[in-house]
Amino acid sequence: TMARLGILCLCISAVAWLGDGKASRRGGKPAGSKPQLTAGVSEQSQCQVNGIALFDGAMWSPQPCSACQCNKGNVKCQPIPCTGRTQGASINGISEGKNIFQGRGGVKPESTKNKKQEVLVKIPTRGTKMHVPIAPARPPMPAVKSTKDRFHSSDEDDFDDDPDSDDDDDIVGPPRMEAIALPAPRTMLRPVVARRLVPAPTSPGRPVVTFPQKPNFMESLPAGCLLSESLIACGSTGMTHMPIITDPGVKTLYLADNKISKIPVRALAGLPNLEWLDLSKNKLDDSSLSPLLFQNLTKLRRLILDGNNLTKVPAFLPPSLEELKINDNKLSGLTPSSFKGLSKLLTLELEDNYFHDGNVSPLTFRPLRKLIYLRLEDNKFRAIPSGLPASLQELHLSDNKIEEVHAGILNKTVNLRLLDLSHNRIREDRIAPRAWIHLSNLESLDLSHNKLVHVPSFLPVGLRQLTLHHNQIERIPGYVFGHMRPGLDSLQLSHNRLRDDGIDGVSFLGLSTSLSELLLDHNLLQSIPQGLLQLKNLQLLRLNHNLISYVPMNALCDTQAREDSPLISVHLQYNLIERRLIPPTAFSCIRNYHSILLRPQRHENDE
Repeated sequence: TMARLGILCLCISAVAWLGDGKASRRGGKPAGSKPQLTAGVSEQSQCQVNGIALFDGAMWSPQPCSACQCNKGNVKCQPIPCTGRTQGASINGISEGKNIFQGRGGVKPESTKNKKQEVLVKIPTRGTKMHVPIAPARPPMPAVKSTKDRFHSSDEDDFDDDPDSDDDDDIVGPPRMEAIALPAPRTMLRPVVARRLVPAPTSPGRPVVTFPQKPNFMESLPAGCLLSESLIACGSTGMTHMPIITDPGVKTLYLADNKISKIPVRALAGLPNLEWLDLSKNKLDDSSLSPLLFQNLTKLRRLILDGNNLTKVPAFLPPSLEELKINDNKLSGLTPSSFKGLSKLLTLELEDNYFHDGNVSPLTFRPLRKLIYLRLEDNKFRAIPSGLPASLQELHLSDNKIEEVHAGILNKTVNLRLLDLSHNRIREDRIAPRAWIHLSNLESLDLSHNKLVHVPSFLPVGLRQLTLHHNQIERIPGYVFGHMRPGLDSLQLSHNRLRDDGIDGVSFLGLSTSLSELLLDHNLLQSIPQGLLQLKNLQLLRLNHNLISYVPMNALCDTQAREDSPLISVHLQYNLIERRLIPPTAFSCIRNYHSILLRPQRHENDE
């Protein structure tokens, strides 16, 4: 028994001795283990290079045509043959065929697909121990742009996510400052205070976090405000006071539909590049706007003050203004100084106020030398205001109490192209014979919803569109359009009192080659009007909702003509026509029968 026990001990000793020999030949490391790179660790078999610990046997190329190796804690370097391109390029002074941050358990930088609003963390890579804490990944935040002067954004992306990329193997040269992109703070979808960001004190060997230092300031804004590169929009947010904002990058400030009643004198002083300011639908009155409020806005082009309680035009408006809207207020007068200095103004809207002939000075519009668009609708004028600028091209005076058009009132407005006098009380006998015949540039005249009985005479010679619907017109006088050149393109006479005897054979004389649209619906016609065959360019004809009972031959189509009619739409529905009695050739000149609308008729609709 003792002999067997001794033999067993000898066998165990032999096996242990053989195992120790194999382990020593393998370098003293367990099979399958991988080398770990640990910064700041010093062991007997490791080498310290630029603050990084390398294991025994590691090789790198600190510069072209040389190679170094860690051998039991000692660094040995020797020259190597140069082949034109160094294999295993050095990165941060160490080469192992791959980026040191991507291999051997190092820190791999995360890719930043969204390059906007990044904060760069600059890491020194030579001669400094590094400790970069990696925060757990967070879900992406809603992307809301901030103005470039309020928050810093970077489009740099210095990393490649692909560890096998050939680009990493081709980098040769001195170490660089690497950057890791961290998520930027999200911008304003809730009350936020924008302040100057000051970097925290740093210690040697730590990453340096750099934030922009901008002198911008912004009060807390309510929920619902939207920001972009040059826009602050806080419409319908319940705001009760004007926020103090300092940001030269803002060009548009939208604060409509709030409850703002007071604006501090310096509220806009920090927005020198503001171009568009919308304060419509608030509770502003004359005391809300200081004379010094706009003094710093030298680039303001559009100012919108609709829907407030102003009784006079604000004083000292910026001379740079091109558009001014003060609709739906309580303005009760205009003086020669109301628009003083606004020589660049192009658009002026003063609709729905308390203006009348007695509280608007004839010198009011004299400073507006470039004005082309004027809106004075829904006031109490009884006549067209005098003293209108010669540059004016569009004049809107609908929904007033205008009863007559005086001679000479439009003498200076020779550039007028559109005149809207609808929804007034004008009669043709109250229009001066030479009130507008000299307006050779006038193309559109709207006299709808007035008290006209006849189509007015002495119409502007160059008129293209005449709108006369919803009047009491009973007659189209002969030759009333004969002086026009080239002639009307559109004539709208719907909703009047025209009868058969109110249209003569020469009523449309002067429109034979120009008229393309004729609207005669909702009248009292009992037959197809005379003179339609003369209109060689007519394309749209509306005769619906009349009392027409028959469509004779040669009313719409000349049976002797060889050419087709240009008519593409004929409306004859809601009359008294018996379709079975229509002659076969009545519509023979019309190319497409689907262009003729005959259904339903009045008696068919009743059934």
